[in-house]
Amino acid sequence: MPQRRVITGRSQEPRQRFAEEVRRLRAERRLSLRQLGERLGWDWSLFGKMEKGETLGGPKVAQALDTYYETPGLLLVLWELAAGDHTQFREQYRRYMALEAEAVSLWHFAVSVLPGLVQTSGYAREVLAAGGLKGKELEQQIKARVGRRELLEGECAPRFRTIISEAVLRTGLLDAGAWRTQLESLAEVAERPNIAVQVLPFSAGPYGLDSTDLWFLRLPLGRTVAYTENAHRGELIEEAAAVEKLQGAYDAVRDLALPPAESRKLILRMLEEVSCESSM
Repeated sequence: MPQRRVITGRSQEPRQRFAEEVRRLRAERRLSLRQLGERLGWDWSLFGKMEKGETLGGPKVAQALDTYYETPGLLLVLWELAAGDHTQFREQYRRYMALEAEAVSLWHFAVSVLPGLVQTSGYAREVLAAGGLKGKELEQQIKARVGRRELLEGECAPRFRTIISEAVLRTGLLDAGAWRTQLESLAEVAERPNIAVQVLPFSAGPYGLDSTDLWFLRLPLGRTVAYTENAHRGELIEEAAAVEKLQGAYDAVRDLALPPAESRKLILRMLEEVSCESSM
């Protein structure tokens, strides 16, 4: 889909417009990224990622930029519009994304790939490219997927639990460096207080969700919805009895999975294996 533009020549896509404004304001003051980082007290690479549209940076960063550039509220408003924009995702996922943004807690089971909420850009690139995306659409979907990681950051981030089949962790990327980065990121994420990462080991044997990537979203008023997905389509499930049945299967898988601390140790051992193989 071509970008919508008005006579100013600036993008009307919320995330792209936010990136453009952040980049424009710095350029007008003839600052380097390093200089901006030094003056605001953030790592300069964060601002580089914001200007490329790879991350939104969070509301505190937007507020700090507004204060520094003396643009009261401008960047914060653009940030809010960008954070709430779901048109960046392919149409069949937009309803789910809207609910995900509202959820107070999320549970997940990965049978095939890591959840989008913890994927690095290198991992997302290989997975999405394997699914047939290329060119501008591939780049757009990589940014959209990596941008979802921001949901788990900040003081008001929802609680998140993911149970990952060991098969997912044994299916590395073609790019060994990108795979190391992904494992390092996953190990870091597993230490956050609002996140639990568990691994379902091969030794657990057969289980009831052996062909289903599954999400549960607990919404503000207590309602829970489920979302199942394979490589070709996803299905949002809202009917209470169907959700309850899936929760029973999920609970059984959780009982078989390694505890979070043991799961992180396994991820770190796998990271050591990849590092050793790469150095040979």
